[in-house]
Amino acid sequence: MRAVVYKDVNSVAVEQVDDPRIEAPTDVLVRITTTAICGSDLHMYEGRTVAETGIVFGHENMGIVEEVGSGVSRIRKGDRVSLPFNVACGFCRNCLAQKTAFCLTVNPPYAGGAYGYVGMGPYTGGQAEYLRVPFADFNCLVLPPGDEHENDFAMLADIFPTGYHATVLADLNPGETIVVFGAGPVGLMAAYSAMLKGASKVFVVDKVPGRLQLAESIGAIPVDFSAGDPVEQVVDQTDGMGADKGVDAVGYQATAAEGEEQPAVVLNQLVDAVRHTGRLGVVGLYLPQDPGAPDENAANGRLLFNVGRFFEKGQKMGTGQADAKAYNAQLRDLIIAGRATPSFVVSKEVPLDEAPDAYARFDRREEGYSKVVLKP
Repeated sequence: MRAVVYKDVNSVAVEQVDDPRIEAPTDVLVRITTTAICGSDLHMYEGRTVAETGIVFGHENMGIVEEVGSGVSRIRKGDRVSLPFNVACGFCRNCLAQKTAFCLTVNPPYAGGAYGYVGMGPYTGGQAEYLRVPFADFNCLVLPPGDEHENDFAMLADIFPTGYHATVLADLNPGETIVVFGAGPVGLMAAYSAMLKGASKVFVVDKVPGRLQLAESIGAIPVDFSAGDPVEQVVDQTDGMGADKGVDAVGYQATAAEGEEQPAVVLNQLVDAVRHTGRLGVVGLYLPQDPGAPDENAANGRLLFNVGRFFEKGQKMGTGQADAKAYNAQLRDLIIAGRATPSFVVSKEVPLDEAPDAYARFDRREEGYSKVVLKP
């Protein structure tokens, strides 16, 4: 089958790879109808992880079940399904506690697995024609048949649940204000989720005009950090108090206004932009190893976070990998009911064969290449 294969820094190719097959009775094979390029894929693409040549990318996947293992009881051939990016067993201690992002079964001795991502187990990615899904009864979210809401449902594998999870980590309540740092797809989904949950004001901090315009289109207040201190802009618009809650949707490749990479700058600005005793939700990715980091400490996951200021403000922080399985069913139902249309973030639909060009354009942050979906 054709698949997007990592070759080297800033280089992927669509190549012929071995077809997946049923390896365990609880597996199914899915024919991919839509997959997507994630900002996390760019971390590998840019050489900012320890990914090795040959990995097949793709953890935002959906499609049609083509083959079913003998031990699968709920999923049927022909089902249209969404696959949460975090592969899980459904029965380990963490899965039973609804912490499926840290499944203890699928990637020992580590906690948590994912499709097509470095260090997350032996699971081939879905930027391909077909995908093997382990523990399919647990991992497959069944969708209505047909092709309606295709791009909306494609957001259920990762970014919509991840953005929603950010608002849960921040303990956002109706009527509260919230500031989201980062207007990439996850940040926009966090802002969108905040709107769905009844936030009174949603500030979105970024410097890319197209992203800020998209945030404004859903009712959020754009904050351009290249035009002035984002903390001052948020504090000035919240009666000098700061937002009630805050979200980091940027992670370890954060930059200052001038473009210099400063891995902890968003975390530190978030502390100052949120009021005393407010709560922070951190879904931006932070890694223990970063080969392209600006200094030795950052290369080993050690950042200059101002913990004293954080403690002084009496804030609480919720961090951790998003758990798509925890939210995907309820978010699917919002889409079906017409209450949510997360596909507003999709900037480009690209045939699978054109994935290398799409990666290059996305990496350069070209206009129209913010959220790219691939159609095998």
